[in-house]
Amino acid sequence: MTPVDTASAGGVAPAAPRLTAAGRRTRDRIVRTAADLMFRKGVAGTSIPEVQQAASVSASQIYHYFGDKSELVRAVIRHQLERTLDGQQPLLDRLDSIEALRAWCAAAAEMQEQRGCTGGCAVGSLASELAESCEAMRGDLVAAFDRWEAPIRDGLRRMQQNGTLTAAADVDRLATAMLAAVQGGLLLTQVRRCTEPFRAATDAAIGYIETFTA
Repeated sequence: MTPVDTASAGGVAPAAPRLTAAGRRTRDRIVRTAADLMFRKGVAGTSIPEVQQAASVSASQIYHYFGDKSELVRAVIRHQLERTLDGQQPLLDRLDSIEALRAWCAAAAEMQEQRGCTGGCAVGSLASELAESCEAMRGDLVAAFDRWEAPIRDGLRRMQQNGTLTAAADVDRLATAMLAAVQGGLLLTQVRRCTEPFRAATDAAIGYIETFTA
């Protein structure tokens, strides 16, 4: 049994209803509440009645905005990605040097320390639970990681354009390697409750990128 209703499979989210300002606030509250619950308890461990109670809404309100749990989870994936990217700004959009890469990773490590190294990555946690159990959700997660990788790739491309990286540097592969180091580092940081794995993984990835400096 999968943890979500896969009736809307296929990877294409249904069109969102047009909302009033009050309706948007209610919908956003439902998504934030569901995201917090799923981060702590997992998707399978979070029920619609729990979201309803925690968000102080009725069941009819939830099903007005989300046809089923699957739609709500897809909204949570988007929400967690936005929250993750927002938390890494403005450094993530200013990756134009090796020093900028190090500053971005150092800030991410400090954020984990402030959280006591608990929880790991909100997007990565969803991926580990859903990637094998729900093909439709896997498509949403692919899109989420692609969007996260994009500013890293853009930063590496700027480094290539400003002469920091050589023309031989494959910025697509380097961006994937950098994101993989971030994800693996976050997972080990969560398990070991210290940021040394994250720092080691990202330092190694940046060190590899440095081999392509002009």
